[in-house]
Amino acid sequence: MSKPPFASLRFAPAAVDVERRAEGVRVLHSPQPLEPYARCLGEHLERWAREAPDRCFLAERAGAVWRRLTFGEALAQARAIGAALLTRDLSAERPVLVLSDNAIDHALLMLGAMHVGVPVAPVSPAYSLMSKDFAKVKAIAALLKPGLVYAADGAKFAGVLGALDFGGAEIVIGANPPAGLKATAFADLRGEPGPEVDQAFAAVGPDTIAKFLFTSGSTGEPKGVINTQRMLCSNQQAVSQLWPFLAQNVNGPPVIVDWLPWNHTFGANHNFNMMLANGGTLYIDEGKPVPGLIEKTVANLREVSPTIYFNVPRGFDALIPFLEKDAALRKNFFRDLQLIFYAAAALPQNLWEKLENLSIQERGKRTVMVSSWGATETAPMVTSVHYEIERAGVIGLPAPGTELKMVPNENKLELRVRGPNVTPGYWKRPDLTREAFDEEGFYRIGDAGRFADENDPARGIVFDGRIAEDFKLMSGVWVHVGALRIKALALLASVAQDIVVAGHDREEIGFLMFANLAGCRSLCPDLPADAPIEAVLADARVVEAMRKGMAQLKQENGGSSTHATRAMLMAEPPSIDANEITDKGYINQRAVLTRRAALVARLYAEQADDAVIGIQ
Repeated sequence: MSKPPFASLRFAPAAVDVERRAEGVRVLHSPQPLEPYARCLGEHLERWAREAPDRCFLAERAGAVWRRLTFGEALAQARAIGAALLTRDLSAERPVLVLSDNAIDHALLMLGAMHVGVPVAPVSPAYSLMSKDFAKVKAIAALLKPGLVYAADGAKFAGVLGALDFGGAEIVIGANPPAGLKATAFADLRGEPGPEVDQAFAAVGPDTIAKFLFTSGSTGEPKGVINTQRMLCSNQQAVSQLWPFLAQNVNGPPVIVDWLPWNHTFGANHNFNMMLANGGTLYIDEGKPVPGLIEKTVANLREVSPTIYFNVPRGFDALIPFLEKDAALRKNFFRDLQLIFYAAAALPQNLWEKLENLSIQERGKRTVMVSSWGATETAPMVTSVHYEIERAGVIGLPAPGTELKMVPNENKLELRVRGPNVTPGYWKRPDLTREAFDEEGFYRIGDAGRFADENDPARGIVFDGRIAEDFKLMSGVWVHVGALRIKALALLASVAQDIVVAGHDREEIGFLMFANLAGCRSLCPDLPADAPIEAVLADARVVEAMRKGMAQLKQENGGSSTHATRAMLMAEPPSIDANEITDKGYINQRAVLTRRAALVARLYAEQADDAVIGIQ
């Protein structure tokens, strides 16, 4: 039976030019040239403040209502903040460090600083609020030597403010200033914008550093990725060329409801900047895809109908059960929706199919679902899906202005990137910068890809995992971790939130699985609500679900490199201090295997304990 059609959406044609070189190297680029782009993000803000001054740009919860900020108000306040910052001798050597969740005041500080050429460095709130030693914030502050540190809530961030020496930087507090701390109120960070603001704005150019974003990395301290105005603006121009529906405004300007953090490139450089560049409205979602907070997301989506919905796989996994059981939510969610977009990690096919079925159920058509691929170092888009696809995994084609080099590496094609969207390097780390680029100036992103159809490159590239994650079994057979993880999650979703693949230099593959606690509890509803996690994970019904999923994986794939013979459910969630997980929910395989080496040893012990579930 054929599926219902997709809801129509105007995309650029799917096309790619392929240059074939010696030794199997290929260089891909879009036949569509990159058109001229804005000098800086502030040009977008000035445009919309001029053309649509009363249109809502940002909205955030203020109790039961929404606090709204128009484009006109945003420009006026950004200029006033910029005027105040100009009196403080701030620069790339003394930038603004931001400790805040997504919020209107955070946005105003960011816009105001960039308007006058002062870089901002938004730091993951988790490094301050979930960390026990503040080691990452300490390392970031030591690298940047900020001239101003903004904390949205003095009480919330009191721990890190009291524990760290910020080297004499001015402390600015949004609310609840801690007792005994000398600080400036954010409301007072305003000046009278005059000619000096106009002069500073005119001096901001494509090579001006807009922000420093920090990657967690697999080991060691966070790396400060330089983000220039050229990177950010060229990326948004490429988006607009591939998604012309953004400028059509058939149903009005784009509207998003978004929780993705602004200290990451997805939430900030992609989503926030897309609304800024296209005169759209961003409803700041204070929810997150975890129990107790996903309900806030659901409440927001009951009120606001997005035209594009961005999320990571973990976010869709948390949201889908609410969409399935709540007809009013489902109706409002799909009412104006033009596009569903996932990124940051591969979307398991079972989640793709659930979203597709919900769309068909609600509107009789399939909402177009797409993805993109890139990194913090590429601002972020390198490739984009700008055509209809039937399943998850395709990451699209190179964006205008971007070159993608595919280099044979063992049994994969390593992807490397060159273009105006690529970072000039890592702040004050010339050694890391040198290592990151090849002899032609292509950035070594560390991912692998392959053509969806070798005979038709225009069908796009399929993500083929991280080069560093793959390993060989003792037999010499390669294990492709990314592909195996996606297949396994689709079959073990009822018990596993995520899966880490073990087996390097061993005879067989093993899984360390972060437990899907809600799913596990649903399998044994007769257990008391306060039953300890260990009892739930050891329940025979949970164990049987694990065995069944693992057996099906073996049956469908067969080879030693495509299924696991043993697995263990872990009650302890991934640790952000140990780099096991990012804010967006992406699991760092190497960090988990290193930190939990004792569990790996138990997984492969000759006499396995009861926690290890095996299949023949």
